[in-house]
Amino acid sequence: MPMSSAATSNHGAIREFMDRHYRHFNARTTIEAARGWIGQLERGNQMMLTLAGAMSTAEIGLTLADLIRAEKVHAISCTGANLEEDVFNLVAHDAYRRIPDWRSLTAQDEAELAAQGLNRVTDTCIPEDEAMRKIESAVLAHWQRADRAGEEHPPHRYLYDLLLSGELANEYQIDPADSWLLAAAEVDLPLFVPGWEDSTLGNMFVASHLAGDLSSLRTVQSGLHTMQRLIAWYEATTAGDVEVGFFQIGGGIAGDFPICVVPLIEQDLRRPAKLWSYFCQISDSTTSYGSYSGAVPNEKITWGKLSPESPKFLIESDASIVAPLVFSYVLAS
Repeated sequence: MPMSSAATSNHGAIREFMDRHYRHFNARTTIEAARGWIGQLERGNQMMLTLAGAMSTAEIGLTLADLIRAEKVHAISCTGANLEEDVFNLVAHDAYRRIPDWRSLTAQDEAELAAQGLNRVTDTCIPEDEAMRKIESAVLAHWQRADRAGEEHPPHRYLYDLLLSGELANEYQIDPADSWLLAAAEVDLPLFVPGWEDSTLGNMFVASHLAGDLSSLRTVQSGLHTMQRLIAWYEATTAGDVEVGFFQIGGGIAGDFPICVVPLIEQDLRRPAKLWSYFCQISDSTTSYGSYSGAVPNEKITWGKLSPESPKFLIESDASIVAPLVFSYVLAS
């Protein structure tokens, strides 16, 4: 879906601002990383994006949805929280509560928010009933349908089907064009969700099984199945002249899991595999060789993930500020 001329103009204006003002330090790295992404696309390569943290609650879909529709990102690895929280925001945005003075909250303040069914993510509270329970009841029907048929699917497939069915359309409280997951569902974007069990819907799925509403835990495939799909996707994508770049937001499993596919193929399956052709991480983790999330990109060379020639960028900043700027810059290309 092409962007409107107004949207294109806005991205162009942002790009011009960044080109003029972002000349040094993290700002300069942000420009270089965005230009490196554009260079990857111009060479016919693809880009894997990984989402950690609370980027969906930060409404990253405002730019990411356009990026997906413009075919400038070709696969996403995200946490279970980012998978579900985009849908929560889609149907319950009006019931979210912003906490302007969140740094001043006491333990008792937090308890009062909990008593109101509000789950806090920094300055934003996700409403339990309007968001989590609403989606639980909707997706449970899809789980049960697959359960009865003896089917097994990855966790995102059920949310893709839920959104594409249109059954939630009357519940939307934001412009659906701003939902990155809906954009991904519309183009059937390859999506990988490692450790999905560590999410609200993952917890609800296990509870539904224990309550007798689902007969099999296999109805939603595990992280091992996810790695198997990732191997198949990576080998198929890089079978010809195409290489894949890696743009990582935050740390943790969303990034650690997919980047390992290259050494897995090369060292464990003993099949040839192309290294990642580009790497960028936006991180506010303290740089440290004892912290995977804080490791500098060169460390990945020793693990068989990057080559010395791979373009490598580390933007030490807040992803909720930097990522939309990078996305907008790329969209202006």
